[in-house]
Amino acid sequence: MAQRKFAQCLGEFQFEYIGDAKTDDEKCIDESLKEFSAFLKNLEDQREIMMQNITETLMKPLEKFRKEHLGAAKAERKKYEKETEKYYSSLEKLLNMSAKKKEPQLQEADVQVETNRQHFQELSLEYVCKLQEIQERKKFECVEPMLAFFQTVFTFYHQGYELAKDFDHYKRALQINIQNTRSRFEATRSEVYELMKRTKDTPQEHRQTSAISSEGYLYVQEKRPPPFGSSWVKRYCTFVKEQKILHMITFDHKSGGKTGETESVMLKSCLRKTTDTLDRRFCLDLEITDRPGTMLTVQALSEDDHKFWIHAMGGKEPVHYLGRTYSKERGIDAQLDDIGVSFVKNSINAIEKRGVNDQGLYRVVGVSSKVQKLLGLMIDEKSNELDLAVCEDWDVKTITSALKLYLRSLPEPLMTYGLYKEFIIPAKSGSPEARLQAIHCLVHKLPEKNRLVLGLLMKHLATVAAHSKQNLMTVANLGVVFGPTLMRPQEETVAAIMDLKFQNIVVEILIEQHEKIFGDTPSECSSAAAFSAPTRQSKKLGRQNRPLAVYNPQVLDIQTVSVGSESGTPALDEASLGSNESVSSHSSNTSAPGTPPQRAQNPHDTSQTTPSPDSSGMCSAMASWMNSVTATSATPQASSSKAPRAVTDGEPAEDSVSQRKAKAVYPCEAEHDSELSFQAGAIFHDVTLSREPGWLEGVLEGKRGLIPENYVEML
Repeated sequence: MAQRKFAQCLGEFQFEYIGDAKTDDEKCIDESLKEFSAFLKNLEDQREIMMQNITETLMKPLEKFRKEHLGAAKAERKKYEKETEKYYSSLEKLLNMSAKKKEPQLQEADVQVETNRQHFQELSLEYVCKLQEIQERKKFECVEPMLAFFQTVFTFYHQGYELAKDFDHYKRALQINIQNTRSRFEATRSEVYELMKRTKDTPQEHRQTSAISSEGYLYVQEKRPPPFGSSWVKRYCTFVKEQKILHMITFDHKSGGKTGETESVMLKSCLRKTTDTLDRRFCLDLEITDRPGTMLTVQALSEDDHKFWIHAMGGKEPVHYLGRTYSKERGIDAQLDDIGVSFVKNSINAIEKRGVNDQGLYRVVGVSSKVQKLLGLMIDEKSNELDLAVCEDWDVKTITSALKLYLRSLPEPLMTYGLYKEFIIPAKSGSPEARLQAIHCLVHKLPEKNRLVLGLLMKHLATVAAHSKQNLMTVANLGVVFGPTLMRPQEETVAAIMDLKFQNIVVEILIEQHEKIFGDTPSECSSAAAFSAPTRQSKKLGRQNRPLAVYNPQVLDIQTVSVGSESGTPALDEASLGSNESVSSHSSNTSAPGTPPQRAQNPHDTSQTTPSPDSSGMCSAMASWMNSVTATSATPQASSSKAPRAVTDGEPAEDSVSQRKAKAVYPCEAEHDSELSFQAGAIFHDVTLSREPGWLEGVLEGKRGLIPENYVEML
């Protein structure tokens, strides 16, 4: 009963996400609890032995997470609510204060409210950051104990070996998803805290000053019929500058954050309201286009806020906004000119000759003073002839750090501000092939010199990733390092930081597909509208009517995930600093094939039972050669051949099955990460029967995946 109830809870649980999209890893993590639920129900149906002693592997980590992290968030919330009440009470007293009072009294009241506001703002930022951290932590802090729990299940059930074999490839893929998500969380968290610190230090410099819209709180005067007078209602307002539309949402902090309906008006003009006509400070009169002769009176929160809204709505009082740039911050005048390109080539050549196998390449940073000194020398016309490949005065970590610093110090990111959002859109949705096509097109929209340097860098990073067994820098790790370096928005907000993980995905695709993206001109380019919804993920797929994700054993060594202790918790060795599989690696390794012909049976639709003419013959052929292979596997010759696929603990190595080949009769486009895309005539190696009916498994261009058996003929 406990197991079935637990399975039901897992199936019904939904993670909450901050942001407008999820990465492929997060989607897999999101679905993982449903997979776990299905597995538990399967155990109950087969009357397996119930698992024992789950306290250490499952309950304690979850309880620790609840106490340490959720408890801390509740404490932050109490402080936030207390400070909120204190600040708004003092603010309302200030706003209701007569403008005719003596100036010292007004100044004293202003100072007191400003002190309360600063304290309130600090606590607000801390509370918001804590909430963000909690939501992000849930993704791995809750799922990882589940993974340990399932490892224990395999140990205790007497039929666990067969079940573990079926579940093993999914388990490994999920471990990769968790590791990638954890890496991105660490990178995102540091950026959030850095932004919070800068916002605390210089709050005015980080106020929302978008060229598109302005946002903030205003108190709006609502007039009532005599003798009731008028009331002032607090609203969160967004002013869209181009259309001159003001959106107002009623908001009361005492109601627990509940909001009312949105009211929108079109602005004709904005005038400062003097205290001669209204005994309240910081007021504005707004003339509304669709209400001729009617003035809407609003009150800002302070004098600075007053100036901000006047400027945003067309006033003449400027609001000075200091956009943070890396070049000003570090005092480095980096430019994307011939000298800069020469430095990039010089650095890449030196790194590949001297340190491509260094562990933590690009993650291990050099001494800041040395890094800046080297970069200063290399971008100076008088001293930039130094050959870093032969000069031993500068170690590799100083060179890698100088190269990253140069890229961050450019006046505009290498992938430009203008194309930032366009690059992010395909990373958030669409099929892997569509992502590749869109990014391919966008790269060729970059300025020529930007594209040249980006191409040099991606080719170099692909070389670094090819040595990942030595340097531990996989494609996923390099994406984390170079995502924020090559791409960043003009405005620094927490929302923008939440897009860091999608920046990483874009860089991963650029590394993996650099030959196609930078070597070929895109044939056709689709609009961003094509990515409004995912193509595959939108379908509800059951485990029983779709192939499971195929784990690629050639990408990650089997020993990197092993049983670390009696508790069943997976232990990762040094190679698991990051997985060799990126979020895009399953499908982006193949190019998008042409349109497949009409076929008698969709291999992914079990409701269709009419096979193609070759289907039944293929089943018989596969069964016969598998039987013949099994019969010969006992011979010394057969047992001596080694299969390239991963071998699970306790499982004998494959024999000459690994030498079986097949040829594609029809082209096919993958509809799932576990499947292979291919053209007619493609040759598959290491072909074996899949546990999924109607499917084979094989290797094409170094990637192992599922193949519909009625699409190929055996060789």
